[in-house]
Amino acid sequence: MARGGSSNFLFFLAVAVAMAATAAAQEPNTDAYFVSRFFSRMGLAAPSSGAVCSWPGVSCDGEARVVAFAAAGMGLSGPVPDDTVGKLARLRSLDLSGNRLTALPNDLWELGASLRGLNLSRNAIRGALPNNVGNFALLQVLDVSRNGFSGPLPPALGSIAGLRVLDASHNQFQGQVPGAVVLGCVSLVSMDLSSNALDGDLPELSPLRSLAYLNLSGNLLRGSVSGAFQEQLSAIDLSNNRFSRLNFSSGYAGSSLMYLDLSSNELVGEFGLAGRFRNLRHMNLAFNKLSLGNLLASMGEISALEYVNLSSTELHEQIPGVLSSRLTGLKVLDLSKNNVSGVVPDLSILQLRVLDLSVNNLTGEIPVSLVKKLASMERFNFSYNNLTVCASELSPQAFAAAFARSRNDCPIAVNPDNIKKNRASRKGMKLALAIVLSLFFSVLGLLCLAVVCRRRKKMSDALPADKQVSFKEEQGMSGPFAFQTDSTTWVADVKVATSVPVVIFEKPLLSFTFADLLAATSNFDRGTLLAEGRFGPVYRGFLPGGIQVAVKVLVHGSVMADQDAARELERLGRIKHPNLVPLTGYCLAGDQRIAIYEYMENGNMHNLLHDLPLGVQTTEDWSTDTWEDNNGGVATENITPEGTATWRFRHKIALGAARALAFLHHGCIPQIVHRDVKASSIYFDYAMEPRLSDFGLSMIAGTSADDDLLRHSPGYAPPEFSDSENATATAKSDVYSFGIVLFELITGKKPLGDEYPDQKEASLVDWARAMVKGNQVSSIIDPKIRDTGLERQMEEALRIAYLCTAELPCKRPAMQQIVGLLKDIEPKVEEEC
Repeated sequence: MARGGSSNFLFFLAVAVAMAATAAAQEPNTDAYFVSRFFSRMGLAAPSSGAVCSWPGVSCDGEARVVAFAAAGMGLSGPVPDDTVGKLARLRSLDLSGNRLTALPNDLWELGASLRGLNLSRNAIRGALPNNVGNFALLQVLDVSRNGFSGPLPPALGSIAGLRVLDASHNQFQGQVPGAVVLGCVSLVSMDLSSNALDGDLPELSPLRSLAYLNLSGNLLRGSVSGAFQEQLSAIDLSNNRFSRLNFSSGYAGSSLMYLDLSSNELVGEFGLAGRFRNLRHMNLAFNKLSLGNLLASMGEISALEYVNLSSTELHEQIPGVLSSRLTGLKVLDLSKNNVSGVVPDLSILQLRVLDLSVNNLTGEIPVSLVKKLASMERFNFSYNNLTVCASELSPQAFAAAFARSRNDCPIAVNPDNIKKNRASRKGMKLALAIVLSLFFSVLGLLCLAVVCRRRKKMSDALPADKQVSFKEEQGMSGPFAFQTDSTTWVADVKVATSVPVVIFEKPLLSFTFADLLAATSNFDRGTLLAEGRFGPVYRGFLPGGIQVAVKVLVHGSVMADQDAARELERLGRIKHPNLVPLTGYCLAGDQRIAIYEYMENGNMHNLLHDLPLGVQTTEDWSTDTWEDNNGGVATENITPEGTATWRFRHKIALGAARALAFLHHGCIPQIVHRDVKASSIYFDYAMEPRLSDFGLSMIAGTSADDDLLRHSPGYAPPEFSDSENATATAKSDVYSFGIVLFELITGKKPLGDEYPDQKEASLVDWARAMVKGNQVSSIIDPKIRDTGLERQMEEALRIAYLCTAELPCKRPAMQQIVGLLKDIEPKVEEEC
């Protein structure tokens, strides 16, 4: 009995201790209480047993006080509640990264006496980063990357003298790099402010004597880059900005620099490698206008180089043969789109994975040893030079893609051992067989020629006298080429059509030329014309390989140089969103810029609402066409409409267009203002998904002084454009135009020239706003959709359009807000009538 009593006592003692621990965990104003409250307020259950110090993500000091708390990647959403983590008075490290948090607690800034590390990256926190961040006097690591922070970087950051790591990349911060940060954060080792909207000149970074990593790429910074070149830096990334001047101080050697990226800027001037960068491994200077005399020769002195990209830098020298013996670790070499001359040296000794020498002036024969090395590379291109190559092991497709305009010159080798000894005895038989075959094919050729001549005579009798000859019928034709549409005449100043490349982003190994565009569009014949938009005519076509495209000719021209236009078109080609019409390629034909888009099968919103019912097309519409299939039949388009005359479908169009604009305004760095949002800019793909077209073309298809390109289409222009001298396209002018589109979707009326009941000579926006303001919303809903959904949702959509078309731009909501408002009234299947 004594042993049993002892066991029972120990059991009850353990239960009592556990109950005491649980009670302590729930005791107010303790660390355990604040952590437990955080989980419960964020919709998660806190661990049900054990002390708080044993919970996942929690670390404590010797007094059982929480000093580190990590809740990364737990699916948390919404604002961080007050009276939770902000009350952990001894907290040194807080990691809330990888969630969907939208706001910070007001009491977070009370942790200034203890916090050393704060990680808020990969969330959805919006608005300004408050100056309260300066309260964290002991902070060493601050990571707020990949959020939606906007406004200027707070100068109070400069008061954190011990800050070692600052990562504010992939946000929407604006303004200049704060001088207070440079002067105050003297302990910084790493600073990443990339992918924001920072502008102005780069400050002198010499006070940051410990800085080793600097990334300011993807901003709007301008002026000189010299302030960034500090001797202790090991990585510098200033790419995708607007820097124009490059100069080094006389004593700068760059002995610590291992990574340098200055690509996609506007740099001019001399780039001297001599005596510098002896430890550099990665060098990218692409898309600049540098003076690069003897650069390749001096590059051979940097034996550590592994990556070199000098594409589109106006490089004009020969490739030294000594590179093979000096740059033994080189893995990537891109010298494309320059004026490199001479012969291709033997680079087979190098361990190259990527070699691009295309679009240069190289001549001679490519070394056989280098050609044999190509099979082990990831990518190679020698196109558009004057080279000779023996690439017998490559397929015709691979040869055409990587050696366009090269001469394939492989000798015919005969092995004497394979010749039969009885060759003489069979000579007579072979001669007889050759004579018989020659006679047979001669007769067959004469018969085919007679048939072809007879068919051509019939075709010439049937065709009108002025019928255009297609490109493939006259291979020798040369430019300039002149083309006429109903309202536009444009000229492609191209001497030889096969000399101008066409770039297709998703198929870089396919070598298309302007000749292929001519063939695809029947010499840009009016019969292939789809539409004539503000930027120029659009043609349909099939490129070799069955690639169906819409070809837009930007006839307004531009003062942009070819290199700048190509860089801008390639940037637009990287912009992808489910509700944007993808730019799939481009061609620079003389002064003409030609944009190539994915073909949209089902027309646009204007035709759908105001012209014809779905499935009935006109010759000017994107979806007019039927195409011959491989069997010679006619394959009609596979249109699967949800039904255009339904509220659900109209709402789908509105939400898709709003998402596209929100992405351009808030998801692109730098921000893209569409400038011409209208019903005819919203197309439908094969699945009837709405897609917004013509984004980002204003820089390429005109100058800033071109009034026509700065103005919206009639009926969609905001009131601030009435002042022609001060009119400037902004995100808020896009919002106004979207409001007109939303009015169109709900009322079924055109922006101008329609019948507006109880109003004479008014526009859609004047009529609709007056009716909404007069509380007569229901009376202007399109009768076609009135009974297909909840009327209150349609009325709310009209009120959203009313907000978008406010006279003052500051009164209009942002596109992100509009997306949220439209999602709140999204019709469900069970709600449809």
